[in-house]
Amino acid sequence: MTTGMAILQPVVALAIWTMVMWLWMYATRIPAMNKAPEIDTANLTGGTGKDLDAVLPANVQWKAHNYNHLHEQPTVFYAIAITLAIVGQGDGINALLGWMYMGLRVIHSLVQVTANKVLVRFILFALSSLVLIALILHATLFLFDIHM
Repeated sequence: MTTGMAILQPVVALAIWTMVMWLWMYATRIPAMNKAPEIDTANLTGGTGKDLDAVLPANVQWKAHNYNHLHEQPTVFYAIAITLAIVGQGDGINALLGWMYMGLRVIHSLVQVTANKVLVRFILFALSSLVLIALILHATLFLFDIHM
């Protein structure tokens, strides 16, 4: 693998995980929508996924909520990881941090879509945020030529 590119592996892994969550979301949501007497799927128009919170079981919607979460903070991870790869700084500790971030996000997903314990989710989110902050700090130090 080209120097600095190892961090792209957790980027691709998290993208794959996002699509796994997409499949899981629809595998549970479509059957639930078909069973919901309030939803006429043949004539359904407009609205948002959030509108389904009042109609579908919470544990079905948890998958959709998590899928949305995977399009929020992880976009910053993608940008910083690609930046680090471009400047040749995506190996070593930064690749390790990338895998840590990816792993924490997968664990966060699994907690959210199963037990959905808010305190556990918060701790996992906070830990993944600290890892992301470390990656941002590493990119900042390198790109702005700051020596500590």
